[in-house]
Amino acid sequence: MSQDNLQRQLGLWPATAMVISGMIAVGIFLVPAGMAKSLGSPLLLLVIWLVMAIMALSGSLCYGELASRYPEAGGGYVYLREAFGSQTAFLYGWMSLMVMDPGITATLATGMSSYVNHIFPMSPLGMKMVAIGALVVLAGINIYGVRIGAWLIVVLTIFKIGVLAIISLLGFGLGLGDWSNFMPFVDRPDDSVPLFGALAGGLVGAFFAFAGWWDLSKIAGEVRDPTRTLPRALILAVGIVTLTYISTSAVFMYLIPVSEVTSDETFAAQAGEVLFGRSGGIVFSAVVILSVIGSIAGLLMMAPRVYFAMARDKVFLNFAGAIHPKFGTPYRAIAIQGGLAGLLVMLGTFGQILNYFIFVAVLFVALTVIGVFVIRRKETDAPPYQMPLYPVTPVIFLILALILLFLLFGNSPTQALLGIGVVSLGIPVYHLAFRKNIEP
Repeated sequence: MSQDNLQRQLGLWPATAMVISGMIAVGIFLVPAGMAKSLGSPLLLLVIWLVMAIMALSGSLCYGELASRYPEAGGGYVYLREAFGSQTAFLYGWMSLMVMDPGITATLATGMSSYVNHIFPMSPLGMKMVAIGALVVLAGINIYGVRIGAWLIVVLTIFKIGVLAIISLLGFGLGLGDWSNFMPFVDRPDDSVPLFGALAGGLVGAFFAFAGWWDLSKIAGEVRDPTRTLPRALILAVGIVTLTYISTSAVFMYLIPVSEVTSDETFAAQAGEVLFGRSGGIVFSAVVILSVIGSIAGLLMMAPRVYFAMARDKVFLNFAGAIHPKFGTPYRAIAIQGGLAGLLVMLGTFGQILNYFIFVAVLFVALTVIGVFVIRRKETDAPPYQMPLYPVTPVIFLILALILLFLLFGNSPTQALLGIGVVSLGIPVYHLAFRKNIEP
């Protein structure tokens, strides 16, 4: 086994499953209640889901073209390096390292522990220990081998899709809900929160639920026939996830009036209790736990490839670029990702961690899509895969991203500025520690 290069071991279905697993995580079980309460209109909730689906699909088509042009480990880091140079790419990697990747991973682990707490009540410290324990175990599995981690993700993805489909069929089929929960369908109640804040909260929740579609490109160096596999996996995954989210949100609202939701974090457990009593709440909590385990496993597999690529470019600590001599995985980069996520789990709550990373995550994903225009001008050769409807596709994404950034900053300026501040610290780090390593 080569110790210098990652092996191409992953086909279409493992790749698709990784995107789905990264997207269908704790978000769909945590955010629909809060979105429905703040928006106050089922129609607005449906529109938010569809808008975020369009954003994810257009963005994934852009990433598909970039991945087919640069089928190597690192994803957005590689694309920004080719479009804007090493400093911008470093800042993306710094943002991934310090803000986005550990933030998303820690948010998932924290959300999962709230469902463990629904089954086995424990102290806040106990919940944090459960979350950190899950991170340690899943990081270890990913270090042990790509193939084992990938097929664990495939199995758990099939399981979670199947369970969510069964929930929708049983929820509507048994007639245990009430169609009046969708009324008024269009108008917002008089006591609804202001529309600006409601839209911001709804878009943040939906973006978080869809977050992760960009992560598949980070493992392009380990995908077989990446120029064909990556775009197909991205498009297939976004379509499946969109249908799943709309049907799941609808059945939850059908089973439980929004006014009776006791906690956003245990919304799915409440739906389970409506269907099957107390045991149903426990079963649904277990489903959420398994779902999130699959998502954390996917993130711990995909995200560390950015640090690995940075280390190979000599703009990160050299030891992060090491490949395990026996398992063939970037084991040190995986350990860094898991360790930082565990630190965030100890320091913050679900909401605090979410607000910490969401603004800068959208900002850098949008900058990567802008890179499509730059790279097309720089490299006139057509890539193996070209997105349809260029330049409409990236323009649609960027318009939606701009609206989302405006709403995010207007609703939570402190958290947005905190994320920007942490990313800005990467500028002196780059110039003092790593710029000298870049070849002219």
